[in-house]
Amino acid sequence: MSMHRLFAEQLRCATDVTGQVDLVKLGELVSAAYEASDRDRQRMTDVRAHTHDEVEQDLLRTQEFLDTIVENIPIAVFAKCAKDSRYILLNRAGEDYYGLPREQMLGRTPEEIFPADVARMVNEQDRRVVASGMPMFLEEHLIEVGVKGHDRVINSRKMLITDGAGDPQYLVGVIEDVTERITTQERISHLAHHDALTDLPNRSAFNAALGERLERAQEASISFAVLSLDLDRFKEVNDVFGHPVGDMLMRAAAERLAAEADGAFVARVGGDEFMILMPDDVCREEVLTLGERLVEAISNELEVEDYLSHVGLSVGIALYPDDGVDAATLLANADSALYRAKREGRGRVRFFESEMDRELRDRRLLVHDLRQAVEQDQLLVYFQPQARMDGEVIGFEALLRWNHPTRGFVPPDQFIPLAEENGLIIQIGEWVLREACREAASWPRPLQVAVNLSPVQFQAGDLEGSIHRILLETGLTPTRLEVEITEGVLIGDFTRALNLLRRLKALGIRIAMDDFGTGYSSLSYLQSFPFDKIKIDRSFISNLEATPQSAEIVRAVLSLAHALHIPVVAEGVETEAQRAFLAGEACEEMQGYLIGRPEPIERYLGLIGITVERRRYA
Repeated sequence: MSMHRLFAEQLRCATDVTGQVDLVKLGELVSAAYEASDRDRQRMTDVRAHTHDEVEQDLLRTQEFLDTIVENIPIAVFAKCAKDSRYILLNRAGEDYYGLPREQMLGRTPEEIFPADVARMVNEQDRRVVASGMPMFLEEHLIEVGVKGHDRVINSRKMLITDGAGDPQYLVGVIEDVTERITTQERISHLAHHDALTDLPNRSAFNAALGERLERAQEASISFAVLSLDLDRFKEVNDVFGHPVGDMLMRAAAERLAAEADGAFVARVGGDEFMILMPDDVCREEVLTLGERLVEAISNELEVEDYLSHVGLSVGIALYPDDGVDAATLLANADSALYRAKREGRGRVRFFESEMDRELRDRRLLVHDLRQAVEQDQLLVYFQPQARMDGEVIGFEALLRWNHPTRGFVPPDQFIPLAEENGLIIQIGEWVLREACREAASWPRPLQVAVNLSPVQFQAGDLEGSIHRILLETGLTPTRLEVEITEGVLIGDFTRALNLLRRLKALGIRIAMDDFGTGYSSLSYLQSFPFDKIKIDRSFISNLEATPQSAEIVRAVLSLAHALHIPVVAEGVETEAQRAFLAGEACEEMQGYLIGRPEPIERYLGLIGITVERRRYA
């Protein structure tokens, strides 16, 4: 209320009923009013002072918060005076980026901090931003910065701050060092197009290069060559010596191929396979020369640490446009030529020829027919006698045969490798084993029956369970069954294969090593497993009379087997002279045309103890 109204109220309160004014009381009222006013005034003063302090505290906390954020933000932040580019702010990431403590930068110009060439570049950028008033952006810019002098890749932004009058006041900038990110991206991109082991371009990169080459060749009407390469015997070396040695060998082979390729595009497309794109318009002779040079380079022994690993190289060649005008055809024909090179003995160079295409188609058709043969019971089991050296038959080997409805009998060395490649051998092998056991169980004479097992059967499926079930189903005594393996069974997962062989032997089954002497390290396997029998490969027996070396090898094998107390079966015995030699060297058993050819069991009824009449009415 107003002062006048307040005094009137006080005066009224100090006047009695007679109209007399009580001056003492009036004085008290006025004094009380002043005291109340003073208290209110002090309270308002205190409130204003307290509010001012709170505002200042809030401002201080905000400033500290912003300082903390700027100081710890993970990219470089700086501020400069717009007039002379003198640094007035730098955060911790900025110190790391420039490689300098802020004490050596704040208050200084670029000329006082950086090398002359860097200072000139920084000043030029600053002048451009101040003159235009427009921000400056740099994306993935390569720059040499700081006293360390490292090349770095950066993303940066620099902008101008003006005062209230619009005059230049500050230059504020942020710098993000993206060197590691770019390096990682480049590494990922590199790995996507390069083989991790050899660092050669991979299949994806080769396909892209081939596509570009085809486009260029079609536009310019030029020719070029595609080479398909495969390392010979690499799997054996890799499995015998282990993957670390195999990896070192593969890197050494890749380096040698790249060094000998004269700048041609060399790619590792998988496993032990390589592809090469030769330059445009090379002649046939130049391609052949390169292929032969590569074969020679790889066929020389590659020394890998303490190992000397001898591998070879086979090469198939297809030419554009003669052997194909698209990528699929060129690659297929180069692979056909490679297949021919390997089939003819490996270590060869072969150009694609039209009959190879027919041969490849025929091979694919044969695979198709083999699947049908399994479904339509076209496969047969033949039996070949095994005998002591005096001619007494002690058992038979079960051998798979295929009587094709139009081709006639297909040689086993043609269709069995196909069955192993596509996995049919697992189904076929189980069928052969069941048929052989079923047949042997019906013989009156308890002769043994031998069945070959493929390495593929050891690597896939439940072989032990399958054999056990077949023995139970057919009723054949386990001791009458002999399984023959090659060293290919033991190459690869040696421990697993060895454990499986031991479990089979524990069932009572006999284990024989087939084709002894032709493998990579057959001798070493005799130390690892107690084989019941060794079979000398027919290639040594057939040359007994022709080459003294074969006779010495046979003698050595027999001597070793006798020392280890392992019986030996000589395969491929066809003449009396061969039998006499083996008998003189104390060979225990033989198998071959001299005793009998592989035939249906009906041809050997007398040997198994069945008369013709008995078989007829059985």
